Amino acid sequence: MLDSLRAITQEVNAADSLEAAMKIIVNRTRLTMSTQMCSIYLRNEHEEFVLRATEGLNATAVNQVKVTREVGLIGYVARRGEPINLENAREHPQYRYFPETGEERFSSFLGVPIVHQREVLGVLAVQQGERRRFDDAEEAFLVTLCAQLSGLIAHTEAIHSADEIDNKSIDVRFKGVAGSPGVSIGTAVVFSPEADLDSVPYQKCTDTEGELTFFFSSLIAARNDIKALGSKLKDRLSSEEQGLFDAYLAMLDDTSLAREVTEDIKQGVVAPYAWSRVILNHAQTFASMHDPYLRERAADVRDLGRRVLAYLQNSPNREKDYPDNTVLLGDELTASVLGEIPKDKLVGLVSVKGSGNSHIAILARAMGIPTVMGVVDLPFTQLEGHSVVVDGYRGNIYFNPSEEMIREFKILIQEDYEITRHYETLRHLPCETLDNHRVPLWVNTGLMADILRSIERGAEGVGLYRTEVPFLLRDRFPTEEDQRKIYREHLETFAPHTVTMRTLDVGGDKSLSYFPIEEANPFLGWRGIRVTLDHPEIFLAQVRAMMKASEGLNNLRIMLPMVSHTSELEMAQTLIHRAHAELLEEGGDIELPPIGVMIEVPAAVYQAKELAARADFLSVGSNDLTQYLLAVDRNNPRVADLYNSYHPAVLQALQYVVKAAHSQGTPVSICGELAGDPGAAILLMAMGYDVLSMNSTNLPRVKSVIRAITLDQAERLLTSVMKLADATIINQYVERTIRRLGVKDRPESLDTFSLSKEGCETS
Repeated sequence: MLDSLRAITQEVNAADSLEAAMKIIVNRTRLTMSTQMCSIYLRNEHEEFVLRATEGLNATAVNQVKVTREVGLIGYVARRGEPINLENAREHPQYRYFPETGEERFSSFLGVPIVHQREVLGVLAVQQGERRRFDDAEEAFLVTLCAQLSGLIAHTEAIHSADEIDNKSIDVRFKGVAGSPGVSIGTAVVFSPEADLDSVPYQKCTDTEGELTFFFSSLIAARNDIKALGSKLKDRLSSEEQGLFDAYLAMLDDTSLAREVTEDIKQGVVAPYAWSRVILNHAQTFASMHDPYLRERAADVRDLGRRVLAYLQNSPNREKDYPDNTVLLGDELTASVLGEIPKDKLVGLVSVKGSGNSHIAILARAMGIPTVMGVVDLPFTQLEGHSVVVDGYRGNIYFNPSEEMIREFKILIQEDYEITRHYETLRHLPCETLDNHRVPLWVNTGLMADILRSIERGAEGVGLYRTEVPFLLRDRFPTEEDQRKIYREHLETFAPHTVTMRTLDVGGDKSLSYFPIEEANPFLGWRGIRVTLDHPEIFLAQVRAMMKASEGLNNLRIMLPMVSHTSELEMAQTLIHRAHAELLEEGGDIELPPIGVMIEVPAAVYQAKELAARADFLSVGSNDLTQYLLAVDRNNPRVADLYNSYHPAVLQALQYVVKAAHSQGTPVSICGELAGDPGAAILLMAMGYDVLSMNSTNLPRVKSVIRAITLDQAERLLTSVMKLADATIINQYVERTIRRLGVKDRPESLDTFSLSKEGCETS
């Protein structure tokens, strides 16, 4: 059965259309299970389940038979979301006969739901003429098959929808996860990493002859490279290993390979896209073969493909042109990508991978760029140049929106603007409650533009300066002097207000191209303080640069990330004191800055009292703390809905840290995204946090809600919330409180946006 499962999955994965994929599923499943009938029903935009392919029913019934969740056995399976196995289908009360299918000759029935991301996409059913229950092994096979195929079906359906974009012309929607609030309208630009076969955008070719000439010259260049490399390594390779280079050369000399690419170019597509499509098809063919040796050749085909693609992408005529109102799409967008696009042209971000708490989403919120993450079924390579709407409030993407839809979203954009204007009136007002309780609002920054924006919005300090951002935007480690200049600029711009600089925090979802960290589980691996203590030369250079930059200003605090042991704090303090002593010996007039600890792992929560006794301040990083407490990878869209900082366990941990820190007379702040949530800010204030630090976009929203409540009201709200056991209920309870206060944090028309205008849903 395992071989059959693998074969069916590989064949479906290689299908060039949704129809072809469904025909493969019903045909191969019927043969494997030796049944008389196999059919597949898929959900449409009207929540009907439509017969899309069959082996055993009348072919004329395909696309004609449609049932809702309330009708027939197919609807019953979809409604229950679990398998139904019947000896005699006609005796079941939910049975409904459809004469056009010719199903009267069948008695036994086994239907299994096709579930993707908790939604029933369709139903796969098999039937037999004889009366019998399908045995456990048969049911298990069908359940396993549906589980494996669900993602492929969803992805194939999305690609099918994308192929129709040019024909349907309007309102094609893809669902993701809200990453950064706001709405933007622009033109899709696909980010394609160098030599990544899976990310080459579809683009049309205007000069066919020139493109063909360029393609063949790239083949020749790649062939010469491979030949030279083979000769260079000849004495060090066995005859079998040398054969790999010969195989590469043979593939490049294969006229059929070049012919396929040539035909695509003549159809009007650019060489990189044509080449990547052909190579991926051939690689998939090898991957689906039963012979293990031939299956492994798929990796060789992809390797060859990348070598040629590097040449095809290296043309000086292929410089990326970023139009006004660029919406950047990519498989996995990173912070370094943002540096490549003129800031006055970027209006939106869309990432296939990641979630609303990924590092790129946090940066996008800080920059005020509407963003949608985790659009896992988005065929992004097909969408270059299309008109697009990014709805960062609800996590939706719309391609080729109609004029009516654009008008609707322009209303939302105008409302957004009005809310922002209202917030600007609060800029010079203090952040204090109605009963005069003062709450300092600081900001999280990483770029100079963040600092300037923060000052404009009335920030009173910097609770988190992400020093890794300058490292991410370079192709090497910045020197001590490079760092000093960057840090000085930030410290001077914000003086006399405090600037809290976090020492280098790489690993997890933040990697440096020139300092790669390859780990099976990076979030539980070598990251944060663990890296810099293992490389004291990096740590010392950085803290020296920080302290030299603070000379004469004395507004620096140094914060240590990912601390899980008191010994890590003590080791870091020793190094910082050593660096300070060196600077004094060199003639510097520099004060030793306060040294604090980030509380972002459960171990640090339960050692908060001991850490507070040794540190000058504590600061909770709620993003990672939530991730580790809930065992949820915040970059994984499959579990994004489980990541919720309103979880009672998170709130209890946050309250525990405040009490522990204050018991030692140590101030405690919070610098995670939770601090920028207006409702959560009320709870954090009531817990006793001394400072709330957030991205500058959220600062006016938080100030607005704090100025609309008394401390006593906030404390009573916290008391009520801490008695609740469910994160969703807590969230709703707090939101109702916000609404009663009359605070607007998003356009009101979002709640009344016409569902009929939401377009054709593809996921």
